[in-house]
Formats: sequence, C-alpha cells, structure tokens
Amino acid sequence: MKKDILFVITQFLLFAAYFGIEWPLFFAYWPSWVCYILIGVIALGIVILFFGILNLNENLTPFPSPKSNSTMISSGIYKYIRHPIYAGILLSMMAYAIYLISVFKLLVTAILWVVLYFKSSFEERLLNERFVDYKDYMKSTGRFFPKRRS
Repeated sequence: MKKDILFVITQFLLFAAYFGIEWPLFFAYWPSWVCYILIGVIALGIVILFFGILNLNENLTPFPSPKSNSTMISSGIYKYIRHPIYAGILLSMMAYAIYLISVFKLLVTAILWVVLYFKSSFEERLLNERFVDYKDYMKSTGRFFPKRRS
C-alpha cells in the first residue's frame, strides 16, 4: 500500500505543477493548421481517457493495486491498450504543452511519463499475480499505444 500512495501522490503533484505553474520562456505562435492538429490530438487523448474510465467501470481506482473484487478487463479500448487512462492523460498533456510552446509543461509531461511507466509496471506485476491470463494479454497489447499487428 505504501507504493500505491507514493505513486498517486507523485502523480498528483506533477498534475498540480503542470496545471498550476507556468514560466513562459518566450512567446511564439503556431500556424493555425498546427493548432488544429494539436487540438485534435488533445481531443483524441480525452476520448482515450474517457473510454478507459468507462470500460474499467467499478474496477477503477487511482492506486496501482487492483481492488479485491476486480475482474480482468481486456475488451473495449483495453483490447488495444493496457493503460488507456495513462495514455490519454499523457497524449493530451503533451499536445497541450506543444500547443502552448511550454518547455516546462513538456518537462513535467516527460517526468509524468516515467512515473506512469513505473506505476504501470508495478500494477502489471500485481495483475500478473492475480490473473493467470494477464501475461498473454501483455504479449498481444501495448502498454500505452497499440501494438503493431503482424
């Protein structure tokens, strides 16, 4: 439980830094077509996040340890991505940081990516212990992005 709390606190501190602090180094603007693409990527991240939450339903928890009554979810968006909530957050935050041309927000996003990588690794170790099919699921499904099918 100690690691669970540490991951969640770190994650939320990074969210607070991302959304609460801004140190603009310079002001520049993207051409409008780049802005439209970035807004589309932000929206895609939000959709991925939404379906990740929707598909988890009552299994949803901010902690990496699965709930005691949880079931393995490998349908819906989880058929393609093992951690769509993390993927949606990272994709949206990265695109928004680029949209704002914020080096600080890009740095926070990169740090969060590392934190979520280790959090998901810890979570997967626990899911492997709980669900016998999880190892096969990992082989066929990407962590944050879909795997290329051969």
